[in-house]
Amino acid sequence: MLVSDFLEESAQRFPRKTALIHQSRRLTFIEIENAANSIANALIHHDLQRQERVAIYLENSVESVLSIFGILKASGIFVVINSLSKKKKVEYIVNDCQVTTLITDTRHLEEISDILYNCPHLSSVIITDKGKHVNSFKHLHPKIFSFYDALSNYPTTRPLNHCIDIDLASLIYTSGSTGNPKGVMLTHLNMVSAATSIIEYLENTSDDIIINCLPLSFDYGLYQILMAFKFGGAVVLERSFLYPYQIIDLIMKENVTGFPIVPTIAAILLRLKNLHKYDFSSLRYITNTAQALPPKHIARLQELFPHTKIYSMYGLTECKRVSYLPPEELSKRPTSVGKAMPNTEAYIVNEKGEKISKPGEIGELVVRGANVMMGYWNLSDETAMVLRPGSYPGTRVLYTGDLFKMDNQGFLYFIARKDDIIKTAGEKVSPKEIENILYEIEDVIEAAVIGVPDEILGQAIKAVVAVVKDSKLTEKNIIQHCSKHLENFMVPKYVEIRQKLPKTSTGKIRKKDLM
Repeated sequence: MLVSDFLEESAQRFPRKTALIHQSRRLTFIEIENAANSIANALIHHDLQRQERVAIYLENSVESVLSIFGILKASGIFVVINSLSKKKKVEYIVNDCQVTTLITDTRHLEEISDILYNCPHLSSVIITDKGKHVNSFKHLHPKIFSFYDALSNYPTTRPLNHCIDIDLASLIYTSGSTGNPKGVMLTHLNMVSAATSIIEYLENTSDDIIINCLPLSFDYGLYQILMAFKFGGAVVLERSFLYPYQIIDLIMKENVTGFPIVPTIAAILLRLKNLHKYDFSSLRYITNTAQALPPKHIARLQELFPHTKIYSMYGLTECKRVSYLPPEELSKRPTSVGKAMPNTEAYIVNEKGEKISKPGEIGELVVRGANVMMGYWNLSDETAMVLRPGSYPGTRVLYTGDLFKMDNQGFLYFIARKDDIIKTAGEKVSPKEIENILYEIEDVIEAAVIGVPDEILGQAIKAVVAVVKDSKLTEKNIIQHCSKHLENFMVPKYVEIRQKLPKTSTGKIRKKDLM
């Protein structure tokens, strides 16, 4: 099965069913299928070859979704670049994976116009604005054409897809240790396997309607589209969670059943006034990944959404998803990310690479499954560090770089990134354990704990917290609270209070900016 089959099969089963809602636009499966076919035929006419890379540099939009499936139908590989990325990063990605076609709008095109001449493989640019005259942009790129002209002028017949399921479907760029992003290579098989497994444990059906305000450049946001198109559901696509009350209104208006969040969204949501007065009766489930939710936030979500299943999950771009906690286990194990999802194997190894079976022992999580990436684009050394030979002949497994422990019933608990562990006064400290205590403080909205150089301790513990406006919370209050609940060596030596913490485009706190 190919990822493009998700759309094609749903268009056959539910041709006139609404599949995508974005602002005032509502598209059915057959409308998306026909439009994606036209885009694919336009790309093929403009010489896109099998497995060439096409970049999408747009905000969440109808055009983004049509482009993803048009590229796949044309046997290409899609690369979604975050719309907030600056031109140097765009230039790096376009050149790193030798993008031949760029799909963007005039605003983004003008912002990056001076780097186009530095991208020798870029042969075509497609602009998505309606009513824009292409000729006025010829000075930016000689081979430029209109997205909507392509929809009008190219047939809606399905082109022949030359790919097989071990061909690449997408490159998703994630943060790299060298400062440059790494292109995670995902095949059709990888993406189909991950989507199938997640749909199984979320129990999705064609009646589900998902609201997605996460960027499509983020795999968590991207998969909301892919999964819904696979099970025949609908997606309400928003650009961000910038206006939370607008999202709440949409949940009620569209009878949304699924709401994927990240901890940043949870923190904003839980600060809203009178949330209990809204009707969330349609909401069947909430999912969380990226970073673990603090237990305090989980308890509050359970209060506000008593009839909604809450799924705590763990994953990483290199394999999409690893584990989930069944909602019925959430109250008993609020800090657990559950067990391996269907068709995936996860286990913990010590520093010698030996499997750990003793409950509570900490080691690195290893993942095996059809969802594991093929590697990092053009980075053979980095790939070899994380994809290593498995226990069985011919297999490769993913070393996640994340430290975990397991309880006596096999439930997994995230401890920290290996690189984030703080070594202080001869002890190893998990930042997450301290962060959970910080979140218990009434006015704390967000918390991050890091290690900073210290002549005596080796590393001293520093806590950085964001607090509600006009809070009277002091550094002394925070240290006193930690002293009551943590061992002495875990109590932060330094505390810094801010209005907000720096974040990545996917909502994760940027700890390196807190040093």
